[in-house]
Amino acid sequence: MDRRTVLRSAVAGAAAFSGSLWAGAALAAPAQPGPGPYGDLLAADVNGIQLPAGFTSRVVARSGQRVAGTSYLWHWAPDGGACFPAGDGWIYVSNSEVPFVGGASAVRFGADGSVVSAYRILGGTNVNCAGGATPWGTWLSCEEVPLGRVFETWPDGSRSAEERTRMGRFTHEAAACDPDRRVVYLTEDEDDGCFYRFVPDTWGDLRTGRVQVLCAPADQVAGPVTWRDVPDRDGFPIPTRFQVGAAKHFDGGEGCWYDRGTCWFTTKGDNRVWAYDAVNQRLDLAYDDSLVPVGTAPLTGVDNITGTASGDLYVAEDGGNMEINVITPAGVVAPIVRLIGQSSSEITGPAFSPDGSRLYFSSQRGTSGASTGANGITYEIQGPFRR
Repeated sequence: MDRRTVLRSAVAGAAAFSGSLWAGAALAAPAQPGPGPYGDLLAADVNGIQLPAGFTSRVVARSGQRVAGTSYLWHWAPDGGACFPAGDGWIYVSNSEVPFVGGASAVRFGADGSVVSAYRILGGTNVNCAGGATPWGTWLSCEEVPLGRVFETWPDGSRSAEERTRMGRFTHEAAACDPDRRVVYLTEDEDDGCFYRFVPDTWGDLRTGRVQVLCAPADQVAGPVTWRDVPDRDGFPIPTRFQVGAAKHFDGGEGCWYDRGTCWFTTKGDNRVWAYDAVNQRLDLAYDDSLVPVGTAPLTGVDNITGTASGDLYVAEDGGNMEINVITPAGVVAPIVRLIGQSSSEITGPAFSPDGSRLYFSSQRGTSGASTGANGITYEIQGPFRR
């Protein structure tokens, strides 16, 4: 049988288990294409972005150029990002996925959305790809290189970034905090990578703790899982993903997002959005392009992911046709943003302002497709998002 047939059989056999996973705020089965909650995309606007009616875009920053109203030069290759409340306004942080310089920058907005300032919050690191926000208001910036590190940063620039090597040394991608179980989930961007969690000794202090890896049968797409300690979190000479024989391997771990008992994460090699039921310790598929009718998949090249209080998930594409797709709690997947003329780029860092009215993201390489120079573009979308 081909992969599509095998997957359909596996998911059908696991259907009896899916009810508890999706209760309250998520899907009843792997999402299918359908009409989105905001309607069809209109013709591209002046920024080359297709959006539904009622939505507008603006350019916040361009790589190598000063952020409007500031003297700060925006970094190259903007990648993972998040928003944080700051007084009457908010801060958007963004990683820089370039070698040996890496780091992260921040833009601070006033209550009316105007740019107040822009500045560096991390530097001198290596290929900072994604990361994740913590409940105590810091940004975890992750290095996507072998033996990569996690750095804890302060979005307001009030403290210098601090290395968190006890969270494991591997090809880090994204992080998502689970305040209920007091752990941090971590993805690994390797074609045989793993899904980890860091269990700190004290919640709110990431300096010490245990690294664990998710374990399940290699061919399992839905069912129970367990966690085992990684013997050597430093990953040398044996990489962390090879230290536990029962560890489940994933094809290119990407974005990661936690919400009300479920940790959602993406794998780009097989175009999947996974859902880990943290309450019942189960794994399921939220989306797989092999589980939709041939030729109809709206979402390919799955990458960064974020969500809203309404239960909607927003998944950005690395490639595909340069879209952000929404996956609704009703199990419908549909595009909400499409960039025109940027097919050699990828969409990165989707994040909502604290009030949910504005969506920020970047086109990492813009229209040129080059990671260096004045190519990356960071955008803001305003509109009637479901909150």
